Amino acid sequence: MWVVVRIGVVADTHCPEFLDRLPAELMRGLEGMDLILHAGDVGGEATLRRLGEIAPVVAVRGDHDPGLQLPRYREVAVAGRRIALLHGNRSRLVEEPVTFLGTVTLGRWWPNPDLVGWLHRKVPRADVIVYGHTHRARADLVGSTLVFNPGAVYMVSPQEARRRLGLEPNWFEWCWLQVIRHRRDPLVPSFGILELGERVRARVLPLRE
Repeated sequence: MWVVVRIGVVADTHCPEFLDRLPAELMRGLEGMDLILHAGDVGGEATLRRLGEIAPVVAVRGDHDPGLQLPRYREVAVAGRRIALLHGNRSRLVEEPVTFLGTVTLGRWWPNPDLVGWLHRKVPRADVIVYGHTHRARADLVGSTLVFNPGAVYMVSPQEARRRLGLEPNWFEWCWLQVIRHRRDPLVPSFGILELGERVRARVLPLRE
């Protein structure tokens, strides 16, 4: 009989950078996990300590984590599977035009959709690749590898975009915040759960509080 290992997967908490605290719904949803993976843009050490009260945490550094002493890449072996953990950000020469054009079209046209392929090429022998950065939940099977993004705990709503525009952001952030503040279909914050047993299963759970 297979023993199922349950892993909570979070990304882009940006706490306390943009969130004052982790959502209570997230903390309840992570109860009972055997392990928590954080795919970067943590926001601060206090966030890792708070998650560590629930289960052991393995985390990597995102592009918003310059002060955190975390590696950019981690690999863990769980239940006989090799799990690769990284944030998923590429060179700014790629990131800025891709993110801006994708935001302008609300994701309907993405000029460089090969992020999943890029991740798989970096760690082709992994059984599971966990990443964040895009603030969009998705699960892809590339060969036998599951490439999983749990979505973002911190999501930029139109109201939040207007608040951040008042903080005098840099030109790139200013551009996409202008688009988001007019968006009528804001994305929902979320986190994920991996279940490792006879098979690997991934679920995305919305945060609606």
